[in-house]
Amino acid sequence: MAARILLVRHGQTEWSLSGRHTGRTDIPLTEEGRRTARLLGDRLAGRPWDGLRDAEARTSPLLRAADTCRLAGFPGAKEWDALLEWDYGDYEGRTPAQLQELRPGWSIWRDGVPNGESPDDVAARADDVVAWARSAPRDVLVFAHGHVLRMLGARWLGLPPSFGAALRLDPASLSVLGWAYGEPAIERWNDTGHLG
Repeated sequence: MAARILLVRHGQTEWSLSGRHTGRTDIPLTEEGRRTARLLGDRLAGRPWDGLRDAEARTSPLLRAADTCRLAGFPGAKEWDALLEWDYGDYEGRTPAQLQELRPGWSIWRDGVPNGESPDDVAARADDVVAWARSAPRDVLVFAHGHVLRMLGARWLGLPPSFGAALRLDPASLSVLGWAYGEPAIERWNDTGHLG
């Protein structure tokens, strides 16, 4: 069983800055996103992480996550489609305000999206990541996206997909899922202390 699974949300993009849902559109990091990815790498290189030399790293293949991974000091991470962001289908590129005008009361965590993924679809991918992490002989580190990482947090805890709505994640944040008294636990969530 892995001692921990460390989660990193990618750095800032133009769409994350404006609040647009960014699923499979391959948006690059802004210069600020690149800067914060390097700051995260500096933090992981120091104590108590010591570069996570023994951790197995994986990343979403999308540019914003893969570049965050590389800039943080993990260029050899394996790309994994299970870490792709939620497929927002017809809602790709829209803001939450636009979606509330279109469908008052809509929640991605309950309703999913037309021509995209349902909460159960994303939960199934998150369950694959959880199973991999729990079978790993050492810590694992993943670089991915806000919604899929929130789903991963919910599924690590054994909670329904809708619990992901309660787990906020900022760009370039660090979260750690581990164990407390033999039960899955959140050790750290949405930590941005390295950003000053």
